[in-house]
Amino acid sequence: MKLKSLLFFLVAASLVSSAAFAQAPIVIKFSHVVANDTPKGKAAERFKELAEKATKGRVKVELYPNSTLYKDKEELEALQLGAVQMLAPSLAKFGPLGVKEFEVFDLPYIFPSKDVLYAVTEGAVGKDLMKKLESKGITGLAFWDNGFKVMSSNKPMHLPADMKGQKLRIQSSKVLDAQMRALGANPQVLAFSEVYQALQTGVVDGTENPPSNLYTQKMHEVQKHVTVTNHGYLGYAVIVNKKFWDGLPADVRTQLDEAMKSATKYANAIAQQENENSLEAVKKSGKTTVYVLTDKEKAEWRKALLPVQKDMEGRIGKDLIANVNKEAVKLGFK
Repeated sequence: MKLKSLLFFLVAASLVSSAAFAQAPIVIKFSHVVANDTPKGKAAERFKELAEKATKGRVKVELYPNSTLYKDKEELEALQLGAVQMLAPSLAKFGPLGVKEFEVFDLPYIFPSKDVLYAVTEGAVGKDLMKKLESKGITGLAFWDNGFKVMSSNKPMHLPADMKGQKLRIQSSKVLDAQMRALGANPQVLAFSEVYQALQTGVVDGTENPPSNLYTQKMHEVQKHVTVTNHGYLGYAVIVNKKFWDGLPADVRTQLDEAMKSATKYANAIAQQENENSLEAVKKSGKTTVYVLTDKEKAEWRKALLPVQKDMEGRIGKDLIANVNKEAVKLGFK
């Protein structure tokens, strides 16, 4: 009887343990390198809220902003190894990974408006780009907008000639390297988390960022001048570990897809306003002079930077660049 009782106890305990295990939530570690109060940070919070609600607690999303889990240099490797399940890296990150086509987003003046941008990210070009990540063990879920970039420095910048000789921080991108060299500047690759200190100590003279990143990282406190060039675009791809994603129950995957669609609409809707608010806050800080280019000055910047598109055809793909420019033509831009 004692043996039967023991066996019964062990079987019952095993069943309870199995049931508890089956009910344990699916954890998604979502790491990113920017602050919570940026467009990307707020969109990540929205996705967490929507995903947990849609799955009725079957999924738990853990957010790790400001490089608290991994620095931006380490993020993609961590995702591929399965140490994190979800990231939202900048689109420039995929060039060093071997998917050079994503560097089309780094080309200066490639997107004359947000409408052209969304025609690309929400159309056939965007879908084809996401498919190219699958061979790297990555599934692409969405493109999240941030905005067009401004230049910052400790000296006034009205014309391209004003950039000559300046050490400017960039992400690791051959296109951004070529862009800065076209301006006569010296590009310096640095992790995003290292930029404030590099500016503060003079390791670099300036950088490029959407206003929301500039302000939330307090770069304006160590930069005397900002010029609204809108020369380039910064956006993100929300990606997941492919093996993890494919292994999810089909209904959970569907629910997460819907949550991501809603979070993406939210992210893209707030990005422009966030950048406008941040630029205004930079002005009000009194620490930085904000300069808006005249039409004549902007034409000079375009003249200096547009040749980078031609120079990068061999790296990114002539047809891909042409297809992006065709979307601009369709919408009335030459």
